[in-house]
Amino acid sequence: MRVVVIGAGGREHALAWRLASSPAVETLSVWPGNGGTALAGWTLESPALAGAADVAAQAAALAAIAPDLVVIGPEAPLVAGLADALRARGLAVFGPGADGARLEGSKLFAKAFCERHGLPTARAWAVATPAELSAALAEAGERVVLKADGLAAGKGVLLLDSRAEAEAAGP
Repeated sequence: MRVVVIGAGGREHALAWRLASSPAVETLSVWPGNGGTALAGWTLESPALAGAADVAAQAAALAAIAPDLVVIGPEAPLVAGLADALRARGLAVFGPGADGARLEGSKLFAKAFCERHGLPTARAWAVATPAELSAALAEAGERVVLKADGLAAGKGVLLLDSRAEAEAAGP
C-alpha cells in the first residue's frame, strides 16, 4: 500500500512512524513533512504539490502520485475541503470531509450543533464587541473561558479568573 500523510507537525510524524511499522505499507511519504520525517526518509519531494496554491491543485497533484491512502493530520486542510476533493478524485482518505471538520473549525458552529441536537454543552455567549462581552460577563460571573472562533492550533482558549482579565483579553 502506498500511503501519503499530509502535515508537518508532531502528530503527522507520529502517524507516519506508526504507519511505517505496518507490513501492509510499501511506501510512505509525508508532505510537507518536517525535520524528523526528512531524517526518516519519508518527506515527499513533489514540485507539483509544493507549488499547489489551493485545495483543487493539491488534490490534482496528489491524484497524480496515485497513493492508495491519504491521511490528513492538520485541521486547516480538512476544514478547507481537501478530503472531499481527494474523495471526488477517487482516492481513499482518512480524515473527515469539510462538513465534519467544521465542528473543529468553528466553535460557534460546534456550539449550535450541540444545542440543536440536544447534546450537553456548557453555557456560552457569542460576542464580537466589547459591549457584547461586558453584557455576557455580567451574566456569566467571574471565572470564564474565552475561545476564539476558528482554528487556533489548540491555542485559542483563555482561562480567566476575573472580569477585568476577560475584558482585557476580549474583542
